[in-house]
Amino acid sequence: MIEALTIGITTIALGGFFLQSRKLQKMKQTMAIKMKDFQIHSDSLTQEIREEQNRLLDALSDSFLLLDSAGVILFANTKARELFANKQLLGRQIQECFIDARLTEGVNRCIQTGEPLQTHVFLPQQSSPLGDRENRGINAWIVDAAKLGNSTSAKPHTRLLIRDVTAEYHLEQIRKDFVANASHELRTPLAIINGYIENLLEEEVLENGEMARRFLSIMQKHTDRISRIVEDMLMISRLESGENVAINLEPFQMKDCIQDVLERLESLILSTQVHVKISLHNEAMIFTGDRFYWTQILFNLIENALKQNTTTPHLQIEIGTSETNDNLLIWVSDNGMGIPSADVPHVFRRFYRVEKHHSQKEIKGTGLGLSIVKRAIEAHHGKICVSSTPGQETKFLMMLPKPNI
Repeated sequence: MIEALTIGITTIALGGFFLQSRKLQKMKQTMAIKMKDFQIHSDSLTQEIREEQNRLLDALSDSFLLLDSAGVILFANTKARELFANKQLLGRQIQECFIDARLTEGVNRCIQTGEPLQTHVFLPQQSSPLGDRENRGINAWIVDAAKLGNSTSAKPHTRLLIRDVTAEYHLEQIRKDFVANASHELRTPLAIINGYIENLLEEEVLENGEMARRFLSIMQKHTDRISRIVEDMLMISRLESGENVAINLEPFQMKDCIQDVLERLESLILSTQVHVKISLHNEAMIFTGDRFYWTQILFNLIENALKQNTTTPHLQIEIGTSETNDNLLIWVSDNGMGIPSADVPHVFRRFYRVEKHHSQKEIKGTGLGLSIVKRAIEAHHGKICVSSTPGQETKFLMMLPKPNI
């Protein structure tokens, strides 16, 4: 009986053991399935995070590259691929991708020493990363590189940011040139005025009324020149500072605007015996724009034609308009000595002058007139171009979209 009891107990125990074993086995299988599901979910989540990171990097407006410890490119965002015209970048050494070594020498130092880098690099046109697409002359870039922080790797990766700052560089150069030229333009008449003041302080000059009047007349011309320079600088500063968005648009007759300008220049027109012709395709044409700026545009173009052709006999100036399906065309042309072909691309630059005929006694213009013309037309969403055949025709042609008329 004891044996039977022992066998029974053993059987029950073994049954319980096998039952527990099956439960454990089932639990293991369930855990394995859950671990597999978790791994799949974790891999999927990791992939989503990686894709989201890539989307964020692709949204950057700067070129972003990720380099390994040997300088091999592991990742390049959309802007970087565009910079290199979608050439193959991944797996290549960073030095292979740039024409000019000045863009990468600092990056190599960063990779080797771990010291972060941020520097400006200025390159000639032929060395630009843009290659044949570069047409801006000297181009400027910010190169920013640093090792990735919080990396457990013995050889951490390096991130590289490349920013195109060529536009900002050119604007700064323009500002510097503007200040230098303005200082020079103001210094000359001020020195002349100061010299004549010193002469007038001498008793014998004051006693000579005719000489004193001549000195005062010359001083007046140069003070007028200073006033014109200051007014022109203020005007071009307003046009380039963003105030052009606040131009006062109103309808006015173009013919009236032209007549006002010719009246202001009447004495110069009579003294040079110039024939002025007005050729409007519609005499009663109503133009919508800022009349103040359009008066300045026409005044500068007509005055420029008069002053550039003081020695030209039988000079004729034409102010005309016509239209196409999309644009209104306005032009000022003359048959004077014209503009040399080498000067044509530069005539709208500030303080640029075509020196052909100025005498020592002649007071030059400010050199800002055509720059003001260009900026004022751009403020009206238009364009201006110039063509010149010396001795035959020089023509400033303005094209404005019809919605602005």
